[in-house]
Amino acid sequence: MTSLKQRVLVLNRLWQAVNVVEVPRAFRILLQDHAQVIYNSTDNLEVLSAEDWLARSLQDVPHKPGSYVTTVKMRIRIPKVLLLRTYDKLPAQEVRFSRQTLFERDQYRCQYCGEYFEASELNMDHVIPRAMGGRTTWENIVTCCLKCNARKADRLPHQANMRLLRKPERPRWRPFVSSMLGDRIDKEWACFMPKAKSEAELSAV
Repeated sequence: MTSLKQRVLVLNRLWQAVNVVEVPRAFRILLQDHAQVIYNSTDNLEVLSAEDWLARSLQDVPHKPGSYVTTVKMRIRIPKVLLLRTYDKLPAQEVRFSRQTLFERDQYRCQYCGEYFEASELNMDHVIPRAMGGRTTWENIVTCCLKCNARKADRLPHQANMRLLRKPERPRWRPFVSSMLGDRIDKEWACFMPKAKSEAELSAV
């Protein structure tokens, strides 16, 4: 990955992840004073202005290859995380119903037994079975493990002596980690992200 193609996490002023941008866009936001850099220095978070970040870049040479951009006068370290100064909203997104987004909503957790599973070990269950007129909607589908799915079969939960952990609802927006990042999360972003479903998802970019 070239330096300019690297990704920078953007937080709103409430420290919530709202976007991922490439390096040129990140520097424009920073140098226009719309954001500050969040720098993780030996597990201590520092919030630095553009001026402070440029000064830090001069102090930190030499850098690892790919960790900086070169200008005529200096090397500027690429920030990992930016904190917006004014924006405090989350991006609203219409959630498309799919197997993946259902598992994300339910956090890869069977909604009957409460256990967490890998995607390959989960099914989509109609709370009201299709044979009884149940529809394939957010309000009638839950994540279900293979064992519970076989136990429930084409019955209502109470008929199978089973209980839902919570009532299924339409999510307001798709979880940020999956909708914008896929499975790869920079290790320096981890403390700003919702809990990932497995440690394997936390890897350096």
